[in-house]
Amino acid sequence: MDSITLIGFFAATLTTLAFLPQVIQVWRTRSTKDISLGTFATLCAGIILWITYGALNNDAPLIIGNAITLVLAGVILGFKIRYK
Repeated sequence: MDSITLIGFFAATLTTLAFLPQVIQVWRTRSTKDISLGTFATLCAGIILWITYGALNNDAPLIIGNAITLVLAGVILGFKIRYK
């Protein structure tokens, strides 16, 4: 694995982990009042496009990182819709 790919995996790890505290907070409190539905809906749509772009370019860090991010952001979006 070359250094560029390692940088990609490291960046994907950091940006993906950034969503974990929010998921935990929403899970514990069942409160999403301060979370924007429009923001997370747009974010999830953008992540789907990044996964598609990564797949078309055969870019593993982009695909894996965004797939995990989509799960985490999707959980937040799901809670936002459920607890609206």
